[in-house]
Amino acid sequence: MTEQKWTSERLPSFDGRTVIVTGATSGLGRVVATQLGAKGARVVLAVRNVAAGEEVAATIGGRAEVRALDLADLSSVRHFAEEWEGEIDVLINNAGIMMVPKRLTTDGYESQFATNHLGHFALTNLLLPHITDRVVTVASSAHRWGGFDLDDLNWERRDYRTERAYGQSKISNLLFTLELQRRLEGTGLRAYAAHPGYAATNLQGHTGNLVKHALMAIGNRVVAQSAEAGALPTLYAASQDLPSGSYVGPDGLGEYRGSPTLVGRTAVASDPELARKLWTESESLTGVSWPL
Repeated sequence: MTEQKWTSERLPSFDGRTVIVTGATSGLGRVVATQLGAKGARVVLAVRNVAAGEEVAATIGGRAEVRALDLADLSSVRHFAEEWEGEIDVLINNAGIMMVPKRLTTDGYESQFATNHLGHFALTNLLLPHITDRVVTVASSAHRWGGFDLDDLNWERRDYRTERAYGQSKISNLLFTLELQRRLEGTGLRAYAAHPGYAATNLQGHTGNLVKHALMAIGNRVVAQSAEAGALPTLYAASQDLPSGSYVGPDGLGEYRGSPTLVGRTAVASDPELARKLWTESESLTGVSWPL
């Protein structure tokens, strides 16, 4: 008998559970928040654009709420955490930017690394005393695109390449999950990573390059799966009992599309010593340290 493919219809009840989803105004984050809200979760949309978040929350109904969070601004991350009270069952580090032109955040860090990794690193550590179940961080198959330079995380010495910078930020997500899970051993908490494959969202629309825009628009129509399908690995990681440190992605077409399954990662993204070093450097860059 063929095993039934996992879909959002198989999500368990989230009644009485609190879930934070970063970047929930569109794309994967909106789908994840909507699906969990439909299962009874108190969903907190942690978003930069509060007005857009309120529009999404209104469609979810129930116990959905919106709170301001700009992951590219560490003062915003600290404020969000300081204002939090009560338990968090699941933190979903979903927000991200992709292949944008080089720019620095208010804290002086390259924006893709800062938004995709440093902001979530700080948020997770600041909220960790409240978390009761798991942390899910959304990575990408783009972690396979390039190398990782621990001595030039901010792209100050190398020629800036938008794809490689994005890839490095996604390697950082996986290394973060690896070291987070190591530190959580024995606590009952879990750290997972997930990636959507190639999902058609607005994430690809900010490169500042017309040729790249055109190519990705074609890819969105021909290769990509829907945002609803792309959200399944995150929902799977947020709801299923999986081995510690699991990485979930699509099961077909080179992990571009398909149903959720456990997937592999590159040797660089699996290096425990590199994960420890990145953690130490991230503590230094954010001023946020391990809370447990």
